[in-house]
Amino acid sequence: MKKLFGTDGIRAIAGNYPLDYKTIFALGKALVELLEKEGLAPRVLIGRDTRESGPWIEEALSLGTQAGGGEATSAGVIPTSAVSFLTRKHLFSSGIVISASHNPYRDNGIKIFSSEGLKISDEWEARLEKAILSGQEKVRQKKPQVVPVVALAEDYENFLKTQLGHPPSSKMHKLVVDCSNGASSEIAPKVFADLGFEVIAIHNSPNGKNINHKCGSLHPEGLAQKVIEAKADLGVAYDGDADRAIWADHKGRILNGDHTLFVQSRFMKEKGSLKSNKIVATTMSNVGLEKALREMELELVRTRVGDKYVLKKMMELETNLGGEQSGHTIFLDDCPTGDGILTSLKMLEVMLASGTPLAELVEGLKEFPQILHNVRVREKVEFGRFPEILQVMEEVKAQLAGTGRLDVRYSGTEPLARVMVEGEEKAQIEELARRITDVIAKYLGE
Repeated sequence: MKKLFGTDGIRAIAGNYPLDYKTIFALGKALVELLEKEGLAPRVLIGRDTRESGPWIEEALSLGTQAGGGEATSAGVIPTSAVSFLTRKHLFSSGIVISASHNPYRDNGIKIFSSEGLKISDEWEARLEKAILSGQEKVRQKKPQVVPVVALAEDYENFLKTQLGHPPSSKMHKLVVDCSNGASSEIAPKVFADLGFEVIAIHNSPNGKNINHKCGSLHPEGLAQKVIEAKADLGVAYDGDADRAIWADHKGRILNGDHTLFVQSRFMKEKGSLKSNKIVATTMSNVGLEKALREMELELVRTRVGDKYVLKKMMELETNLGGEQSGHTIFLDDCPTGDGILTSLKMLEVMLASGTPLAELVEGLKEFPQILHNVRVREKVEFGRFPEILQVMEEVKAQLAGTGRLDVRYSGTEPLARVMVEGEEKAQIEELARRITDVIAKYLGE
């Protein structure tokens, strides 16, 4: 069983194993050795978000890479998707992102991309783990000077600017952008301003500790309020590494990734740019999206939660649009990873091309009531080991039969059990969700 990598790379409290200096150093060295065994030049690109631990983690990775005989290039503070894009464009053999995405600042993480800009395979992760866990690396070399290459961020900015075919109109020009004090804090407001939008940037002053704190895609309430106050045409909130985008329309209504898929599916179908009639989402997407797509003669294909699984299914089905309710959206013709800024430009393109505000574009999506609860657990044990938990789950499924859905799973990045209940009556699903969270807390809670 793997001991380092989770569902989205390595993630832990910064400074604690496996995000301690020695292990990170060993990872950099092991990656170089793996690349060389695969016949690839050991050229690695590194980008990070704004957490206070980011610089020393990047230093440890760079030092390990150099110790293995490789070359590490820094892109500085930059979104996750930018590392994917730049790795492919500049022919790096691998790209590394230092980020814990939407997690609090004390956490950090490491995601690794292949030369194609895709997250590395489970097989590569296992090989890296074996090398790290079997080695006894000692950090002896002189610490490297990590100087970001500014031109790399400029390349990414220029790519983004090509994605908007319509200039802002007099009716649609004002944006509120919540940068979550993360990787988008500088680049997102600049891109939109350069394209001619009036930009009101909020939570764009990172200090190393305020990333995701009561802001961004997990806390879009402040964004919605600011949109109303500023009489803006659209609000968008990113997470710490800017691979998610959540919306506030001009009325202040908060909209999610299901709304993105609905709007983009219809627009891309009308343009003839959908490569198949299948749209990929996860078990968390609302059944209302499934029904709305069916009315467009499109099929919603569900996969497990995680953008890597969405991408895998998209590639299997040879389709080019997929995403998650949480705000990850993948436009496979443009980028193989979720990109919040790119997604924003795609949504603005629909609004400008149609002359229609987002509030009207999403009218055809009627969501079923959905309850999401998290239960903090002391360990992630198979639910099947507890007959009491299974019994309650089966009883809930029986009550929802034909009218709703239940999804219970563990978070891939935090010690949480996530419970989602969806149905026609809000009061009923609240009660059913409470029953499940109570029994999980009883047997597995901290």
